[in-house]
Amino acid sequence: TAEEAKYLVGVGRADCTGPVAQVPLMGYANPSQVGGGLLSRLYSRAFIVAEREGSERVVFVSADIGMVSQRVRLEVLKQLQSKYGELYRRDNVILSGTHTHSGPGGYFQYTLFWITSKGLVQPTLRSIVNGIVKSIDIAHENMKKGRLFINRGTVENSQINRSPFSYLANPESERNRYSSNTDKEMVLLKMVGEDGHELGLISWFAVHPVSMNNSNHLVNSDNVGYASYLFEQEKNKGMLPGEGSFVAAFASSNLGDVSPNTRGPLCANTGQSCDNPQSTCPIGGAAMCMAKGPGNDMFESTRIIGQNIYLKAKELYEKASQEVTGALSSAHQWVNMSDVSVELNATHTVKTCKPALGHSFAAGTIDGVGAFNFTQGSVEGDPFWDQIRDQLLGEPSNETKACHKPKPILFNTGEMTWPHPWHPDIVDVQIAAIGSLAILAVPGEFTTMSGRRLREAVKSEFDSHGTPGMNVVIAGLCNVYTHYIATYEEYQVQRYEAASTIYGPHTLSAYIQLYRGLAKAIALNATQELSPGPEPPLFNVKNLTLLPSLSAENAPANKTFGDVLEEVRREYREREVAEVTFVGANPRNSAENATEHNFLTVERYSNISSSWRVVLNDASWDTRFYWSKGSRGQSNVTIEWHIPAGTEPGVYRLRYFGHYKKKVAFLRVITVPFEGSSSEFHIT
Repeated sequence: TAEEAKYLVGVGRADCTGPVAQVPLMGYANPSQVGGGLLSRLYSRAFIVAEREGSERVVFVSADIGMVSQRVRLEVLKQLQSKYGELYRRDNVILSGTHTHSGPGGYFQYTLFWITSKGLVQPTLRSIVNGIVKSIDIAHENMKKGRLFINRGTVENSQINRSPFSYLANPESERNRYSSNTDKEMVLLKMVGEDGHELGLISWFAVHPVSMNNSNHLVNSDNVGYASYLFEQEKNKGMLPGEGSFVAAFASSNLGDVSPNTRGPLCANTGQSCDNPQSTCPIGGAAMCMAKGPGNDMFESTRIIGQNIYLKAKELYEKASQEVTGALSSAHQWVNMSDVSVELNATHTVKTCKPALGHSFAAGTIDGVGAFNFTQGSVEGDPFWDQIRDQLLGEPSNETKACHKPKPILFNTGEMTWPHPWHPDIVDVQIAAIGSLAILAVPGEFTTMSGRRLREAVKSEFDSHGTPGMNVVIAGLCNVYTHYIATYEEYQVQRYEAASTIYGPHTLSAYIQLYRGLAKAIALNATQELSPGPEPPLFNVKNLTLLPSLSAENAPANKTFGDVLEEVRREYREREVAEVTFVGANPRNSAENATEHNFLTVERYSNISSSWRVVLNDASWDTRFYWSKGSRGQSNVTIEWHIPAGTEPGVYRLRYFGHYKKKVAFLRVITVPFEGSSSEFHIT
């Protein structure tokens, strides 16, 4: 018998991929890691829960992007307000990034992030904002009576702590309470319609989506995106990837010091371990020290880790029986994080600092070594970027130096204001409660121990104000990006995570104080009395980018766009790679013409209907789309299909869909769609 549904529930998924070429990928801060194609699409996944009787709602969005920027959040809230009035607001909408490091960058308004993203890239910003809003629209339009269930379990063989020497700085008595130096627990929220119809799930698990390393140039959603893909493919039977009503989000959590590269740090030149406090190799130093995943290459590692996460989620989903019931509520404040007074105890008060990054920030991590040596004048001759570089070399004030001790300051971002501030001061803190589930939306990357302290503090706050037994979960990379949050003890060691704790040694204590305040307000039903805090600025940045402009393109002599340059073979077997190269055009043309442009299909000939049927699209993890720029306005596109075991034998072909820029008058360029197809080939 169908039990009484406690809520109205809606789920939605929308494309947010953006430009897959020429835009630097966001995550490793490596300016040479520029997009050059597509492995898998990026999606925004939205979940709305509403009270059936009351008026409260909560929206949770997990998007396949590096992090949610303040710019993205403010623009999304603006669009939601114009569409829905006061229904979806800053307090009840949580926007979280999965933290993939293989999505296009350039969607930030703070200057620091322009350096490795070639400025503010409007096409990236637009596709993320529109994709998030569209996923919320779809969820809003599909609200059904539903029930929620929560489950939790341990994920093995999928993470290591990438700063174990920092972790060891935490008090021994505290470390002894935990069996591991990473949080292995997955928390899963299952959503089912009143009629038993399956709607979707959200999983929270702490791991960096960096199975794809910084040598990758294909846009993709990394290990957690692959987990979403596997779950959605299973539930949306017979649908192409990215289609179907079931939505599975694998969201980020306190992943600050957590790597999926389980074989650990090894010297690239010798294969020896470099698991030492400096992550450095005898020959080649820190630049040689890279963590390896479980697979033979990064593609295989991504699938192995993604599948581990998926299999645990599947088990937790099938067995979930603890129902989530109770009221919905949400609490939000804007806080000036560069000026928070924290009461450590009755006699001792400390303060946070203006943002600054320490020396180890430039060194990067074992998942991606630093590439921040652009101060050597890589952009000389452009007066705008020269002025940016001059500021980078500015000396911090004595006050900022003292505040950040023992951090040696590399980039004094909090005191740089041209042409806009370099780092945020105004930061979102937010909690949404769905019955017994409290989601802490945090603006960055909490380390393992920081996350444990925060969850524990919030749980005890709920306990002491009459709402015991709350399930407290951290949702990472929400609302605005503020880098890392290390514990006070980890901060003293000044590895990458600590150097990137931008508001100083007491950052975590400040957040614990703030989130306790939100939890108390929710427990006492007093969220209306919270002061909203200082509103963040929305800078008037139009289009400030070093991206090459899109100009007219050419095909080689006697060829036209979409012609085949290198043909497929006549015959393939399972586990081989079918490959075709076409006369291509810049994929950015397509992103700027259509929000959900599909670049390729794998098609199978059906004898029954005497027609070609699409079996895969570019969202499939079995296909790869490569774009390479030639000279004189020419470029090539190569499409690969990595034929999986179990592929049905038959006749197949690969097709390519693009747009090229054509000059039609002295100053007028138009965009023209075209397509190409390989010859047919047999799979035996």
